Amino acid sequence: MSELIISLIPLALGVIMSPLAIMALVAVLVSRRARVNGVAFLIGWVIAVLIVSFVSLAFLQFLGENDDADSPLWLAIVRLLLGLLLVLIAVRVYRRGTARVKQMAAATSPADIVSAAPQLPGWLKAVDTFKPARSASLGLGIFLLNPVDVSCVVLAMVDIGQADVSEVARVVVIIVFVAISVSPIAIPVILTLVKGAKADPVLERVRSWIASHTSALNAGLLLLIGAMQIQKALGELF
Repeated sequence: MSELIISLIPLALGVIMSPLAIMALVAVLVSRRARVNGVAFLIGWVIAVLIVSFVSLAFLQFLGENDDADSPLWLAIVRLLLGLLLVLIAVRVYRRGTARVKQMAAATSPADIVSAAPQLPGWLKAVDTFKPARSASLGLGIFLLNPVDVSCVVLAMVDIGQADVSEVARVVVIIVFVAISVSPIAIPVILTLVKGAKADPVLERVRSWIASHTSALNAGLLLLIGAMQIQKALGELF
């Protein structure tokens, strides 16, 4: 089981290093209803992770019951396609990320954050008027509409589903992976709940660091994950 957990670390890091999610969360946490909306955002994020995890496992189980092969062809194809997708996204992230590093680092308000990260929904500028339901929807949507986060969770569930471990160990690994996946959102929310407005300087430093470093780090990580999946796929195919 420990070997399985270690093998999932790159995929977990792929979910953790989600700059758009952190930028959106910081915008929520520096708004007027920071605590309640932060918790709502976290709930939406957790639900999204669970949805992708359970749907992936259910789909894999369905396919497994209808395929007697030890290493089914569809599994190799899934790995290959997702691996290629992640490599392409890595190139795109690196090329586009450097152009907005300075603008993100200088952002001081929700409106500035949205302007610096055009991938975020424009209505995030009205974050001060958000109610919990809208914040939860934001957390849910930021995850589900991010192909990197979804791909990493799907690949993790593929590895977990195919691993030669007991059902108890499988459940434990899934819990650990989900816990790690929600940690980058949970930690800032908990910090805000404990410290309130005093947490703002810490959040600003985190946002500034992410804006300055995530582009290259994320591109490198995605390239690594993509290459690993392509290698596994080719090994299964040939």
